[in-house]
Amino acid sequence: MMDENRCVQLLEEHGVKPTANRIVVVKALAAAGRPMSLSELEYKILTIDKSGVFRCLTLFKEHRLVHVIEDGGDGVRYELCHSHDSETDEDLHVHFFCERCRRTYCLENIAIPEVALPEGFEQCSVNFMVKGICPQCKGKK
Repeated sequence: MMDENRCVQLLEEHGVKPTANRIVVVKALAAAGRPMSLSELEYKILTIDKSGVFRCLTLFKEHRLVHVIEDGGDGVRYELCHSHDSETDEDLHVHFFCERCRRTYCLENIAIPEVALPEGFEQCSVNFMVKGICPQCKGKK
């Protein structure tokens, strides 16, 4: 669990003013330990309405404080980016989407492979998703 001081520090490192609502959203993302959808965050954070949570996430995205992951299922999920500024992202990793339980997992120790783009193309972000069945669902046959 990330303490309030670390949440404030992370917000400031990304050029985001640490308001009470923003700190609550950062804490919720950190505590989740996996990418969360807007509805999951709304359910988890009862003190802020959906539009308030969405505004925080939009601001965090602009400042590269969250990764926005297309989960291969019903939409997008958000996870905290643990890089130390809004310019460089040393926190890129592979994600796994379980086609049974619909959860998205971070595979922290698997680096995203380098992609050699053709001349003229400029990479802005990478979303590397593997789909399959997670260990919990596989054991539930």
